[in-house]
Amino acid sequence: MKKIFTLIGIFAVGSLIAQDTTSTFDRQAAVNNYNAKPGKSKFMLRGFWFTGLDNLTNSEGESSSNFIGGGFNPILLYRQSDRLFFEAELEGQYDVNGGFELGLGYANASYVLNNYMTIRAGQFLLPFGTFTEKMHPSWINKVNNAPLGFGHDGISPMADIGMEIRGAFYTGSIKLNYQAYVINGPQLKDGSDEPDEAGGLKFGYMTDNNKNKTVGGRIGILPLSNSSLEIGFSGMTGKVGTAESKYEDVTATLYAIDLSFVKNLNFMKSVVDIKGQYNGTNVSDADYLNPETGADYTFENKSSGYYAQIAVRPSLLENKILRNFEAVARYSVLSTAEESLWAADPTQLTFGLNYWLDWRTVVKIGYQTTDGLGDHDTNETISQNLFYVRVAMGF
Repeated sequence: MKKIFTLIGIFAVGSLIAQDTTSTFDRQAAVNNYNAKPGKSKFMLRGFWFTGLDNLTNSEGESSSNFIGGGFNPILLYRQSDRLFFEAELEGQYDVNGGFELGLGYANASYVLNNYMTIRAGQFLLPFGTFTEKMHPSWINKVNNAPLGFGHDGISPMADIGMEIRGAFYTGSIKLNYQAYVINGPQLKDGSDEPDEAGGLKFGYMTDNNKNKTVGGRIGILPLSNSSLEIGFSGMTGKVGTAESKYEDVTATLYAIDLSFVKNLNFMKSVVDIKGQYNGTNVSDADYLNPETGADYTFENKSSGYYAQIAVRPSLLENKILRNFEAVARYSVLSTAEESLWAADPTQLTFGLNYWLDWRTVVKIGYQTTDGLGDHDTNETISQNLFYVRVAMGF
């Protein structure tokens, strides 16, 4: 009997909505009255886009000029309720053959436990330092590319799959934020696919190569009352060798120190923005096959890298044109395991001048030099000079 009354009620509401004489407002009101608890879900599309021009000259005087294809990274944001959220970033770009590639940067769900703690699961940007998680989008990054050691084939992780707890709180007058996570973790390159890169790490794999999980986290300290200064400490550790292989007990420990300082300088009518990060990687000893000699060899498997960046923008000037300019300089260094076949010690210096069309659209012009890339056996040094133009937009 109860089901009959329920069906009658549904039919009545459906008939009310179907009446031609009922206004749009009345039809919506009928639906709302039938749904006793309307949902709080909301959807938002955000992301960024960039394009540009590169003119590259190598140590032999050979030069090339190329337009950089329009990178397109839409970010999907969905709020299921006041506590449950979902986010995903798609990565779209043109390949060297002119085709368009679409990948997944991250996709995860977050649940707010309380004012001091949020838990999330899925694939997420790792809070290993601050560059990858907070500054990698092209309209936020003040120069043309990531610092040495970041990104693909770097020594700093980007995204991984797992679970994380994060939050923030006060301790006296000092603000603290924290992140702690368990992830699949990096994997050891054993030389089976790329013999010359045996001993290096690869990041961001969807599946784990062993039963061990990597644990890590970051803590950020903001000691000043105006939050202009933040100092962060990051670390992660876990097994990286493939299970049931000769490398199953090989472990890796990664650590980072980051700094951010943003301050108004009234005497210069400017805002100064200083960023920096130091990364270190330590992989336990193992023997690898040298493809050139056919014999096993080993080395101290430690790598490091860092960058320091300063940007000055005269935002406090009254002139509407001059206050939109921004000068930036960045110095970056990478040093990989010295005795390995993939050893490298490049340094990179970038100078740029940016013009902000609005708060999320920027035109970047700059000059970048990279020295030290070369063959480890011959100690050949390669020098590259790059003039670049970028247009980036956040939306």
